[in-house]
Amino acid sequence: MSKGKVSLKLLIDMNNRTVLFAEAGKDFVDFLIHILTLPVGQVIRLLTKTGMVGSLGNLYGSVEKLNDVSIKPSKKDILLKPKAPAFLSEIPFLLFDNPPDSTPKASYRCNFSVPYSNCLGYVADDPSAKCPWCNIPMNLECIPVKSPAASAAESDGKGGFVLGEVTYMVMDDLTVDPSPWSTISSITLLKKFNVKDIGLVEEKTVSLGMDEGIKLLRSSLHSKKVLTDVFLGVKRERW
Repeated sequence: MSKGKVSLKLLIDMNNRTVLFAEAGKDFVDFLIHILTLPVGQVIRLLTKTGMVGSLGNLYGSVEKLNDVSIKPSKKDILLKPKAPAFLSEIPFLLFDNPPDSTPKASYRCNFSVPYSNCLGYVADDPSAKCPWCNIPMNLECIPVKSPAASAAESDGKGGFVLGEVTYMVMDDLTVDPSPWSTISSITLLKKFNVKDIGLVEEKTVSLGMDEGIKLLRSSLHSKKVLTDVFLGVKRERW
């Protein structure tokens, strides 16, 4: 799991101790969107069972207690310690227990010499498997071919989700606006937030790491003031 930090710039209404919005790059937006990929089991693990609302924490605890007679360890790990998908490898840090594996999984096919035979329809992930058609060991490793999208992302060094090196506006409730910045749009926003004294608006650069990421995840499940909760330390009642 990467231990990187993500920077973003906050515009704060000091009078109300509220984040109006954040100016963020692709890395922070990628992190926010990656939250949507988290399995429920991983969310419960990150927030701890006792911090969960409802009964899902109890279900997680029950799976934890199941022994090898009741469930295979590999399947138990899938539920309790999911592995990050490989395509997330470019995101600065992830809320997954296991880092993504960018190495393609090997596949094998039948070593039958006649091309275009019925054997070519079968693929195995174990070289000791035998072809169901001709019974010959499937030990000829297939050469993986990347999709056009994966090749393009690798060539320009841009993984993750969103495209382009643009600045994004992220609202306190995590609404993301990729619209270009301008002086006029900034003034319009200040009017929208009913900011009457520009002298009470402060700019602050903050860093988001693993601790802040988990706080953001927790706050996003019950608050409309996520950035304020995480970066200004404002405590609110949970639902």
